[in-house]
Amino acid sequence: MNVTPSRQTLYLGLDLAWSERNPSGFAVCAGTPAGAQVVQPPCRLQTTAEIVQTIRRLIGDAPAILAVDAPLLVPNETGRRSAEAELAAAFRKYDAGPHPANRRLLARYGGARGEKLLDELAADGFVYTPAIEAAASGRFVIEVFPHPATVVLFRLPRILKYKARPGRSPIERRRELARYLNLLASLTTGDPPLIGVDQLWPVQSPDRIESRNLKAIEDEADALLCAYIALYGHRWGATRCRSFGSATGGAIFTPYWREADHLTSA
Repeated sequence: MNVTPSRQTLYLGLDLAWSERNPSGFAVCAGTPAGAQVVQPPCRLQTTAEIVQTIRRLIGDAPAILAVDAPLLVPNETGRRSAEAELAAAFRKYDAGPHPANRRLLARYGGARGEKLLDELAADGFVYTPAIEAAASGRFVIEVFPHPATVVLFRLPRILKYKARPGRSPIERRRELARYLNLLASLTTGDPPLIGVDQLWPVQSPDRIESRNLKAIEDEADALLCAYIALYGHRWGATRCRSFGSATGGAIFTPYWREADHLTSA
């Protein structure tokens, strides 16, 4: 990778649904490794074609990092990838393990959608990478996972339980989603800072979040966090991030503790 970009980089976040039947969250920020700004409110897109067209419209000739919450490379027919096994082991005590990904499972949703996205964006100069180097220049696509990122970035003892799961009530989901939005707002003073995120969801009280809006806000918030992971990786690289898995078997990139912080958090 080349280093030291001479102009603004686009940091794109995509909470990619496994099937086109469901919408995907999408966010875009722009800046440098020292800090970025939200370009527009996060939104939801439906088809892979719509996602690719939106990215092409936005990027022009700018360098860009697209961080995707979905399996991008899935060579295994069954079981799970080493990326999921390694990440689950590292974050087990935080309940932050990912779902297993294999080709047989993804076939139920129409196939490996992440691989199709990589193929489409290759024409625009995007290259799949298992990790982002600090200040790298170019166009890259990385796979990320919000749960471990929230644990590390916000020093949480457990994941935020805002997603729909058996036994999880709308009241609990609203409370946890409100926590999530408030934590995202704090990234305005992060390192690197993300300017404008505190203006995206001005109503951050659980009582004001309608149950019918939970999934849409969740998708958009996760997409915004994906974009921030791209920015954070561009700022810190291997100093504060880690890649689980491999370049050929699929990798998941996430913020990770510095050694002293990790010992404190263990």
